[in-house]
Amino acid sequence: MAKERFEKPTGTQDVLPGAVEKWQFVEAKARELCHRFNYREIRTPMFEHTALFERGVGETTDIVEGEMYTFKDKGDRDLALRPEGTAGVVRAYVQNKLYGEPDVSKLYYIGPMFRYERPQAGRYRQFHQFGVEAFGAVDPAIDAEVISLGYEFYKELGLKDVRVEINSVGNAPSRAAYREELLNFLRPMKDNLCGDCQRRMERNPLRVLDCKVDQDKFTDAPSILDSLDEECTVHFAKVKQHLDVMGVEYSINTRLVRGLDYYTHTAFEYKAAGIGSIDTVGGGGRYNGLVEQIGGPDQPGIGFGIGLERILLILEHQKVELESSKPLDVYFVALSEEADLEITKQLYLLRSKGYSAERDYLGRKMKAQMKSADRMAARYTAILGEDELKAGVIALKSMDTGEQRNVKLDELVQSIG
Repeated sequence: MAKERFEKPTGTQDVLPGAVEKWQFVEAKARELCHRFNYREIRTPMFEHTALFERGVGETTDIVEGEMYTFKDKGDRDLALRPEGTAGVVRAYVQNKLYGEPDVSKLYYIGPMFRYERPQAGRYRQFHQFGVEAFGAVDPAIDAEVISLGYEFYKELGLKDVRVEINSVGNAPSRAAYREELLNFLRPMKDNLCGDCQRRMERNPLRVLDCKVDQDKFTDAPSILDSLDEECTVHFAKVKQHLDVMGVEYSINTRLVRGLDYYTHTAFEYKAAGIGSIDTVGGGGRYNGLVEQIGGPDQPGIGFGIGLERILLILEHQKVELESSKPLDVYFVALSEEADLEITKQLYLLRSKGYSAERDYLGRKMKAQMKSADRMAARYTAILGEDELKAGVIALKSMDTGEQRNVKLDELVQSIG
């Protein structure tokens, strides 16, 4: 009878040793950078009540309309695997009353998200995001800081041709005025637009500009910048000033509206030399009404989300070398049963002192063990036989130079420093 063979679900991936170290490098860079910018890590559940995303992401978005993994639990509660990070962070901010802190709450997260969409290059049904959220400040300087953090992240990873596109999507009065102008532009061409655009036109016409199918039809669309009131105009001008003094290069894209309903004022995307049409590597914006919408006080917020899979794919495409693994400090070679126990002792001692160390567990000959040391890129091999054991020494060989010397067993840690 044939054994049942299991495979990973469509749209997921196994990140194997050799590749996972690249993930760790990227994640470590994100954490280190957030520490420099004084953002603190937050970890939220991977599933939340479905209504949180319906309210926080927007009912007219692709995510809520068809991409969420939703289910009922045994208590008949409607739950969803998180499709993005912001709504859960806002919920945690409200529920845990972080708005009571005297300073701006600056948070970051790294973790898996879930969307049921067609898998393609750099896009999976389980994917991972690095994101930041800053709550409590309307100052345009925080908009620029958030944008600059993501920009610096890409630069320090070595991503090439990184650029920032920015826009202002205004406030509620500005968008209401722009909505009418945009509808006047779109209605004559309605029958020639894709089904999604026709459906979005009356419910949320700004989202029509986010369409990837009909993008060529919107070249002459009115600009939302012409509908901004004085408050929005001044805010956007100051964001640009702060970016200018930091030397963050950007361009204005008046059709950039982002795919989520909660954005106000600043919206932005990061672009890079990608693969074919895939050049957007992240983005975000300001969401001044979202905290109140999710049940908290009227607190402003701004943030971004960056997909790690797409970054790793483009880094590979651009032939940017990431640190895939760290070399092993010491590989132990035991040449007798008596030496075997001493190797166990020395192995544990080195590991407890902070060194990486390994040994053979397959009973192989010395030649095969030395090959393993070479495969693991060990800095040293430490060889122990009966003669060395009796003399209280161990043969320490540098794998770079080939130099070999005997060192006392109780001085091994100092000898590999």
